[in-house]
Amino acid sequence: MTPNLKQSVPFFGVTNIEASVRFYVKGLGFAMTKQWTPEGKLRWCWLEREGVALMLQEYLPAHLPTEKLGVGVSICFICEDAIELSREFKARGLEASRPFVGNGMWVTSLTDPDGYRLDFESYTDAEEESEYEEE
Repeated sequence: MTPNLKQSVPFFGVTNIEASVRFYVKGLGFAMTKQWTPEGKLRWCWLEREGVALMLQEYLPAHLPTEKLGVGVSICFICEDAIELSREFKARGLEASRPFVGNGMWVTSLTDPDGYRLDFESYTDAEEESEYEEE
């Protein structure tokens, strides 16, 4: 039987799509591959990097949520080298956390402009709770 499920794509409602696109494209290195621009304004986009995708859509002013966005949301990106990504993100001006080992993986985390937590993780045999020290 051919598998029916193909991909899971996070879909974030955002308050300022321009700020979010800057964070994901300039900061994290994603590329915008699809977009919806009714009346010439970007409202939705599909972003990709190395086979990973996510979607952003700006809330209409009349539909802005009253609660804080991102609470309890954490997206885990499994990668080859979380430490290298941490360096890359910092070089692009983002505040990535110092990599540490949790659950057998190096983890570095960031928070996007709306409060969504992004964890970049790579497998390791380093001791649990180790923290990475730059050389």
